[in-house]
Amino acid sequence: MEKDNKTSDFLHIGNKLLSWYGKNARDLPFRQTKDPYKIWICEIVFQQTRISQGLNHYNNFIKRFPDVKTLAEAEENEVLLYWKGLGYYSRAINIHKASQQIMNDYHGVFPADYEEILKLKGVGKYTAAAISSICFDGKMPAVDGNFYRVLSRIFADDFDISNSRAFSYFSQLAGLVMPENVGDFNQAMMDLGSEICKPKNPLCSECPVNDDCLAFSLDKTSDYPVKTKKVKASDLSLKYYFVHRNGQFLIRQRKDDFIWKKLFEFPTAISAELEPFIKGVKTVTHKLTHKNLTIEISSVEIDSEAVWNRFTSENEYIITDFEASHEKSFPKPLENYIQNSLKD
Repeated sequence: MEKDNKTSDFLHIGNKLLSWYGKNARDLPFRQTKDPYKIWICEIVFQQTRISQGLNHYNNFIKRFPDVKTLAEAEENEVLLYWKGLGYYSRAINIHKASQQIMNDYHGVFPADYEEILKLKGVGKYTAAAISSICFDGKMPAVDGNFYRVLSRIFADDFDISNSRAFSYFSQLAGLVMPENVGDFNQAMMDLGSEICKPKNPLCSECPVNDDCLAFSLDKTSDYPVKTKKVKASDLSLKYYFVHRNGQFLIRQRKDDFIWKKLFEFPTAISAELEPFIKGVKTVTHKLTHKNLTIEISSVEIDSEAVWNRFTSENEYIITDFEASHEKSFPKPLENYIQNSLKD
């Protein structure tokens, strides 16, 4: 991005941030590499997961899938299994498909150009900018929630971050403070937003750019960023039947056109013949980003081998047992139900 005279007035802010980052950068495993594959995986893992919660998952994932080729050749269900515990499983499906894109379209070499990175399945502007700047000296700011928060406070800027133009607007604003070393600048902004310029109770006294922060000087950090549009979560009710016999139970794999894509679940319907075998009903609630779930799970304990054989032969279910269930990826409420059943 070209710097004009106006831009140079604010470059000292970015340079201060780089100096702070040089002394205070978090010691993270993916900070020791310029490998675009590892940077890509870390960016996807930590999109919806705090580093403290996701670090072991990242390490285990990289250990099992150390490069694009290994990931591309893996079975999707195994990729989902290694994503277990991170949630938002569509991310795992997308990185699996993107790894196959890299093998097929780029001959196994991770693309270096921002626009080409952006073509990968599941990769948005922020992730493409992060990979491009950290690994290939690209000059794009990796604008995310941290950028919105930090920049809106520094400039006391009330531009609504829910506006469809927010990414473009704050990319331009980032250009005012962005030094030549964009890769480190992007990571410095991530650390500042995560560790100091927090959404609530920011540690302003420890901030390296508090002298330049207009919101801090006005004692209005809590007013920024401005966000007016809120997506209201909708209510959704689900009904499952935990059909089991002698330590075995029935599951099936979900499709990829709704929530919990490609995860395993219990049957959602049973025949009238099985209703007498219902031993109890449990209702649990679970929150997703835009949905409030109410889940009813009926325990169907079949003590007749003939009925079991007839039901399993007439329906396309997978028979699994409690010991093998950890090899499958279930939605969290169903996984909890299985674990509690093991204790009973």
